[in-house]
Amino acid sequence: MNNNDSLAGAPASAQPGDAHVAAILRNQERQLRLMDPALVKPALLASITKLKPGVQLANPVMFVVYIGSIVTTLLWAQSLQGGGDAPAWFTLSVAIWLWFTVLFANFAEALAEGRSKAQAASLRSLKKDTWAKRFEAKQAVRYHGLKWLPCHASELRKGDVVLVEAHDFIPLDGEVIEGVAAVDESAIAGESAPVVREAGGDFSSVTGGTRVLSDWLVARVSVNPGESFLDRMISMVEGAKRKKTPNEIALTILLVALTIVFLLVTVTLLPYSMYAVDAMKSGTVVTITALIALLVCLIPTTIGGLLSAIGVAGMSRMMQANVIATSGRAVEAAGDVDVMLLDKTGTITFGNRQASSFHAAPGVPEEDLARVAMAASLPDETPEGRSIVELARRMDVALGSIEDAVFIPFSAQTRMSGVDIPQHAAMPRVLRKGAVDAIRRHVEAQGGAMPAEVARVADEIARRGSTPLVVCEGHTVLGAVELKDVVKSGIRDRFAELRRMGIKTIMVTGDNKLTAAAIAAEAGVDDFLAEATPEAKLKLIREYQAQGRLVAMTGDGTNDAPALAQADVAVAMNSGTQAAKEAANMVDLDSDPTKLLEVVETGKALLMTRGSLTTFSIANDIAKYFAIIPAIFVTTYPQLSQLNVMHLASPQSAILSAVIFNALVIFALIPLALRGVRYRAIGAASLLRRNLAIYGVGGIVVPFIGIKAIDLVLAATGMV
Repeated sequence: MNNNDSLAGAPASAQPGDAHVAAILRNQERQLRLMDPALVKPALLASITKLKPGVQLANPVMFVVYIGSIVTTLLWAQSLQGGGDAPAWFTLSVAIWLWFTVLFANFAEALAEGRSKAQAASLRSLKKDTWAKRFEAKQAVRYHGLKWLPCHASELRKGDVVLVEAHDFIPLDGEVIEGVAAVDESAIAGESAPVVREAGGDFSSVTGGTRVLSDWLVARVSVNPGESFLDRMISMVEGAKRKKTPNEIALTILLVALTIVFLLVTVTLLPYSMYAVDAMKSGTVVTITALIALLVCLIPTTIGGLLSAIGVAGMSRMMQANVIATSGRAVEAAGDVDVMLLDKTGTITFGNRQASSFHAAPGVPEEDLARVAMAASLPDETPEGRSIVELARRMDVALGSIEDAVFIPFSAQTRMSGVDIPQHAAMPRVLRKGAVDAIRRHVEAQGGAMPAEVARVADEIARRGSTPLVVCEGHTVLGAVELKDVVKSGIRDRFAELRRMGIKTIMVTGDNKLTAAAIAAEAGVDDFLAEATPEAKLKLIREYQAQGRLVAMTGDGTNDAPALAQADVAVAMNSGTQAAKEAANMVDLDSDPTKLLEVVETGKALLMTRGSLTTFSIANDIAKYFAIIPAIFVTTYPQLSQLNVMHLASPQSAILSAVIFNALVIFALIPLALRGVRYRAIGAASLLRRNLAIYGVGGIVVPFIGIKAIDLVLAATGMV
């Protein structure tokens, strides 16, 4: 069976049709709403299944609420039998809302995990039941055109060589060893434009599940089944398997410490109440139910119930940005980054040089130079050649007649392009455009010379970081064209924004120092590394890390792998090599180097969300003091009624209102925990003041309003 044969006997699923692929892409691109029924229903069920003691023990703060729910439920059962320390209706009401507090926390975590699982399910749908054309011989110099045998993708092993032709799906991740082809990676990257994959260089990596659109590739499989990039992505986004990050662990320890302090305080209130009643000869001893309600309201249940959901949602938001994070630690580190290394080409600049201006030789009209440069560039299919034609057209230059012209295409050997226009057989017009030294040799071979003024202009163009091309007609040099690697519009503002965040930006380029300095100044970066080698990048990262700074970097080549492995936040391009993707702790499916800016903002938003909700959680305890403390001691100390600033209807209403608010606020903050607090590029001091004003002051004011509103409802319904 040769490479042109069809795979007789292969199942239909081996070659899914365009309709099937389109359906998969629609499923992948579908953005689930925050409260989508597809997420809410499983989350409701999971909130109940998470009531197992082993699961609750993982969250110490909510475990205290869980134990309090059980104890108050038992007290209610006791009160039904004539015992208990409080009326049955009151104990039952407290027990119900304590259970709701636990369930709302479980629901928040399950909803966040559900979004990650939905993303993982979407990725699983991209896995194809693919057949491959495997080369069976052990050695070969050239593969294409030899015999191939059909096999299922699950039978392939690392090191196998496969042929992938037009309309075939690539069975597993690999490296192209022969051929060049256009590959549709939209199923993985979400990018509709096909990309070129070819042997050698930094664009030889292919991903299983993508499809070859034209020509053919021979690839060597680089993974075993179950170890592909798609498999790793699926495991990465499984929120249920997310480990706690160092910051999250530190915050958990703080919350546990606060919980222990409030637990000790609450435990001492019972003997104190007994002593006070005996000493004052008035009042009643505080009930166990009231003490449990007080404890639950005082411990940081708001952030305790939402902490896990915030972490899971942070990774989920990365996935929504088409960035796969290998761990929550990587997402958090992105929020703390203060040094950022960015490649010049493709990140700061467009990467393809474009004609920006014409520089005519003395005595030559600029329009004549533009006309000849335009004609000489017509056969040049490079982006530079097309940009010269476009620049001349924008100047309204008329090309003139080029009938019977002979086009000379650009080649790497001649480094020139041009056109020969026959005026008469003895004297054709010979128009050329190319590199300075190539045109110099061309005109000198015809008896001409390079004018000193044109040579000087070419040197000036090179010194400011641009590329000069010289244009000639016959042996006469007409002038130079300036090609400029254009800095992306708006990139200077983005760097200014990063500077306001406190992040230092460093441009990394292989250009010489003069060119690098010119582009760095235009782009507005803080520093640059010119003539960058893998060793130089690695050394620079280590120097900043030795100063205690966190470094982020993007890369796509094998030569970037050492630096990516060293960086604290390393974003590899999906279009890059396998080595780069394995060295990084994030993979950008869009292969957009500027995505690093969005990654940092997402990381900072995660940290801000956690900090903001922690501030709110601690601040909203103040209103609960004014509600519950007077309620449980007012019979013994009537003077405490002055602390009832909310004028709550009764002690039972005060306690119950605080417990209900404590549960409802967790549910109300679930959207904010999952969506995240929006990051704003302002100074740290301004950011602190803003968060204290919103979440600190808001955490104090909102509970007073909420508890009073619940008290009015309870009083109106006659429950208290």
